[in-house]
Amino acid sequence: MSDSRHPASPTRRPGSARPSAARRGSATSQLGSRSGRPASSRKPARQVASQRGRLTIVMAAFLVVAIGLASRALQLQAIEAPAYAASAAARMKYTYDLEPNRGQITDRNGTVMAQTQPAVLVFVDPRMISRNGVDERVTMSRTQQEKAAAAPKAVAKILAKHLGGRPEDYRKAVTATESNGTLSRYVVVRRHVNSYTFDLIKQDLEKGDWYGVFSSNDPIRTYPSGKVASNVVGFVNSEGKGASGFEYAHEKALAGVAGKESYEASTWGRIPLGSNTLVPAVNGTSYTLTIDAQMQLMAQQALETAVKNAKAKSGEVVMMDVTNGEVLAMASTPTFDSNEAGKATEDQTRNRAIQDAYEPGSVQKVLTMAALADRGLITPDSRVVVPPALSSGGGKITDAESHGTQYLTARGVLVHSSNIGVALLARKLDKESFVSYLKSFGLGTATGIGLPGEAHGQIPKPDMPDYTRDQVAFGQGLAVTAIQEAAAVAGVVNGGVYHSPTIIKSAVDGHGESAEIPETTTRRVISQQASDQVRDMMENVVSTVKGRPIPDYRMGAKTGTAQRVDPECHCYRGYVSSFIAVAPIEKPRILTYVVINQPTKGHLGTEVAQPAARQLMSVALPRYGVQPSTDKAPKEPLEYQP
Repeated sequence: MSDSRHPASPTRRPGSARPSAARRGSATSQLGSRSGRPASSRKPARQVASQRGRLTIVMAAFLVVAIGLASRALQLQAIEAPAYAASAAARMKYTYDLEPNRGQITDRNGTVMAQTQPAVLVFVDPRMISRNGVDERVTMSRTQQEKAAAAPKAVAKILAKHLGGRPEDYRKAVTATESNGTLSRYVVVRRHVNSYTFDLIKQDLEKGDWYGVFSSNDPIRTYPSGKVASNVVGFVNSEGKGASGFEYAHEKALAGVAGKESYEASTWGRIPLGSNTLVPAVNGTSYTLTIDAQMQLMAQQALETAVKNAKAKSGEVVMMDVTNGEVLAMASTPTFDSNEAGKATEDQTRNRAIQDAYEPGSVQKVLTMAALADRGLITPDSRVVVPPALSSGGGKITDAESHGTQYLTARGVLVHSSNIGVALLARKLDKESFVSYLKSFGLGTATGIGLPGEAHGQIPKPDMPDYTRDQVAFGQGLAVTAIQEAAAVAGVVNGGVYHSPTIIKSAVDGHGESAEIPETTTRRVISQQASDQVRDMMENVVSTVKGRPIPDYRMGAKTGTAQRVDPECHCYRGYVSSFIAVAPIEKPRILTYVVINQPTKGHLGTEVAQPAARQLMSVALPRYGVQPSTDKAPKEPLEYQP
C-alpha cells in the first residue's frame, strides 16, 4: 500500500544539536543582550568616560558650595554672632537724658529771684504728617490718602492757633526735607512752650484725628523780680546755661547732674521684659543770697534818681552789713530785665560795682587816716599846717576850694577833705608800709565775692615816686572797684576787722541737704583804737554839716570827688562822684556807698551822691532792727589856733 504523507525529510532526534546556522544566530543574539540594549545602540567607551568626568566636576562643585555655606554658617553663628546680636540689641535700645531741675535763687527773705517752670519744646515729624500717622508698611486707602494730603495744612493751622502767627509760618516746618530730599523726621517748632498751651494743641490734634506733633521737656527759667538785682543774678542763654552774673558763676552747681534712662523697644513699643536702666537726675543746688530784694529795689530807684538828676552816664550802689561782710544790695544803672536779656546791651548787663575800676577820690582818705592812726602817727586831734598849695613831683597839689594857710586837726583835714593836709600826713608813713596797708584793706586784688568779671583794681608798688604816694593819699594814682572800697571802709569802722564781702547766705543741694558755700575771710587790719579814731573823724563829716544827719541815728561819712581817667585819651576827663555812709557810728552795722559816673549837672559828691546815700540809710537802719542812737554826736575841734 502506498504512503500518502509528504516526502521524507530529515528528522531531528530528541536531544540532537540545531543546525550550525541556527547556532550562530543564537550566539549573536545572546552577545547583544549583555547590555540590555540592541547591539546597534551601544556607546563608545570614550563617551562613557566623559560623562563620568562631568559628574565628578558637578559633585566637586556641590562639595565646594556646601563647604562655603557651612563655613559662613559657622562664621555667623559662632564667630560673628555676638557682634550681630549686639548690633541688633543696639537698634532695639533707646536712651534718653533725664534733665535735672535747675536750682532756685532766692533773696535773704525767701523772695524768688530765679526759678525754673515746667515747659516743653514742640517739634514735628514731617514724614509722619505726610501720611497722617499711617504706618509706612501699610498701603493707604483712598480715604487715608485724602486725609494725609490735608494734614500739613491742618497741622500748621493748629500750631498757629496756639503758638501765634499765621499757618503759613509753620508750613515750612511741617513739610521740611533732609539734604537727600526725603522728608525729615524731626523739626523744632518752638522752645519754652508752657505745658498748658501744648495740652491745647494735643486736644485739637486728637479732635481732628491729626498726627505728627510732639513735645519734650524744655523748662523755662524765669525771674519774678524782673530788673531787681538783675546785674547780680544774671540770666541763662537759649540752651538754659548761665550766661552772666550769679547764674554764670555758679553754673555747675545750679545745673545739677543729668540722669539717663535706657530701655529696649520694638515697633510696637517697650518690651515688657526687656533691659531697662534708670539713673535718676540730681537736681541743681538752690541758693539763698544775702541780697534783700526790697532793699535792692529801693537802692535801684534811689540810684536811678541820682543819675537822672545829675545827668550822669551811670552809677552803682553797694550796701553791706559791716559786721559780717554780707551784701544787702548791689545796684547798677543802666540795667535790664533778666527775663528779656536778649534785648539788653553789654553796657546794661555790666555789674559796675565789681567790674568797673576807677580812682576813688576823697573816700580813700578814710583808709589813709586808718593806716596813720594804726601806726600811731596821728590822732584825730593831731595838728596840721595846711598851706594854699603843696609842691609834689614838679607840680602842685591844691584843694577843691582855694584858701590861705589853714591850721587844721587831722579831724578837720578829713572834714574839709583837704588834699594838701592828707598828703602832708601821709608823708609820715614809709611807702612800703603804706602799700602793705592798702593790700590788707583788700585793694589791688579781687575780693572773691563769687561773681564773674570782677576787676582787680591797681595799687602802686613800694618803690613808687614820692608824688605818687601824695596822690594815693587823697585817692588818685590807684584804681578800685566799689565793692573793694566798701569792704575796706567796712573793715576799718568795724573795730578794725575786715570781712571779705559775700552774696551767698546758704545753699541746699539737689538732695535737700545743706551744701557748702565759699568761705569768707576775716582778718584784723587796724587796731580797735585806730578804728575808734577813724569813726570819730568820719562822724564830724556828717554832724558839722546841716542836712546830712539822719533822724535818730549818729552817722559817719566821707565824700568823694575824683577826676575820671578816660581810657580813650589816657587823660582826665569828667568826674566820679561818691559818698560813703556808716551808721550807727558808735557801733556800726550798715554801710552804704553810692558812686555816680560822669555827672554833668554838678559834680561834687555832696550834691550828686549824698542825697541817695542818706535816703537809703534812713530806710535800712530801722528795717534791720538797728536801735536808734541814745547819745548825740559830740562836737570836736576841726581847727586850732597856732
